[in-house]
Amino acid sequence: MHGPLKGIRIVELAGMGALPYGSLRLADMGAEVIRVERLSDVPEDKSPRPHNFWDRGRRSIAVDLKHPRGVETVLRLAANADAFLESFRPGVVERLGLGPDVVMERNPRIVYGRLTGWGQDGPLAQSAGHSLNYEAITGISHAIGPRGGDPVPLLQILGDFAGGGLHLAFGVVCALLEAQRSGRGQIVDGAMVDGVTALVSTFYAMHKMGMHTDERGTNLFDGGAPFYNIYRTADDKFISIAPIEPHFYALLLDKIGLANEELPDQNDQSQWPLLRERFAEVFRTKTRDQWCEILEGTDACFAPVLNFSEALSYSHNTERGTFLSTDEVPEPRPTPRLSRTPGEPDRSPIYPGADTDAVLKEAGISAEEIAGLHKDGAIA
Repeated sequence: MHGPLKGIRIVELAGMGALPYGSLRLADMGAEVIRVERLSDVPEDKSPRPHNFWDRGRRSIAVDLKHPRGVETVLRLAANADAFLESFRPGVVERLGLGPDVVMERNPRIVYGRLTGWGQDGPLAQSAGHSLNYEAITGISHAIGPRGGDPVPLLQILGDFAGGGLHLAFGVVCALLEAQRSGRGQIVDGAMVDGVTALVSTFYAMHKMGMHTDERGTNLFDGGAPFYNIYRTADDKFISIAPIEPHFYALLLDKIGLANEELPDQNDQSQWPLLRERFAEVFRTKTRDQWCEILEGTDACFAPVLNFSEALSYSHNTERGTFLSTDEVPEPRPTPRLSRTPGEPDRSPIYPGADTDAVLKEAGISAEEIAGLHKDGAIA
């Protein structure tokens, strides 16, 4: 393994979506991540998990966490780890015998990362939910959508990935740095709703200051501003423009042929609908590629709106090597890019549970004991 986290060992209890995204970010930066899978996840034919690039950089073991010897095995791994990650509903790992008190008794230096949607406490802590729900109670869902229309569901970017997995990874790294100084671990309570709230903190301030209203599609960054918007082109594709600064805005007007036309003032919000209609008329006169020839690479703050397939072959992405592979399942390069100790992707497990014996042997568990764990059904 390479990267700034080389030498950091992490035990991850397998979870869905957001946690694997967070542990992927840590693994890409060099951490040794051992994922503990369920026995039921081990395929009979030992086949790889479909589209398993999210598993890259991690080794996989399969353990029965309802078997006492299985739990003890995980605790022995945690005793020599720097961090322990889980994403169960609050109270579940405690009932399994792998809660923070037990793990930290074995290893006082360990950072115990917990990822949930609602957090470890609060009236919703025991409720099921998904990314959209966590986004909904922060105000962000209400803020996004067309003027006069309904709120629009986001993908899972804010709740699960940015507010969840990435938020947890940031907290774990912070706690690891502190543990190096103090010699003591701590619990990281990563709640997706907290992460989303942090991401939209600027808009809470703007709303309080009267710079962002509750009326969707009328504000600077939600499609209300004609100069921060998406427009349809002659070939029914789309482009984006975002020249907020006056000198960038002036350049845009010049490039699209409106510099000498009498237009409303850029920041006169009462005239934004009229200005947006004029921009829409102009951008419908040329194709997306034609606008790229005129505006791409200038300071007009322009970019074509691409679909996922187009993004893979877009020149800026290919020349920067944004994707390691654009084959069946595209793999983005580890980010951010460090100059001296850059992250590098490692292999994915051959199949879930494939590394069980090797990991346990490295942890000092004898071949006889490993055989006994197999015989008892505690491991796969």
